[in-house]
Amino acid sequence: MADRAYDAECIFCKIAAREIPAEILHESDTVVAFRDTNPQAPVHILLIPKDHIPSATDIESRHGSILVALVQAASHLADAEGISAGGWRLVTNVGPDAGQSVFHLHLHLLGGRVMAWPPG
Repeated sequence: MADRAYDAECIFCKIAAREIPAEILHESDTVVAFRDTNPQAPVHILLIPKDHIPSATDIESRHGSILVALVQAASHLADAEGISAGGWRLVTNVGPDAGQSVFHLHLHLLGGRVMAWPPG
């Protein structure tokens, strides 16, 4: 990961670098997607940038193409998982009060059941 921002203490950086195993469902030059180990819906996939970005508050204009890649991968995976017709949710938590427990930007792709609103 010489050309990428990498945090040696970050579990998601280690998953992206294949140092920790995960059920990888999608990988591109900029994005990795894998199943959540504590799913909150029948389909619960985490999508992360390969670059270490701590949270949505750390996004800069130079990250625009990474955000597009994350959302496009989510849409592709929703189709692949068969949840597009019924709908799906894409969520990012920012900070501990919102439930962020890993400080590496990640999107939760949730689907396969009816979602309540408000969510929390």
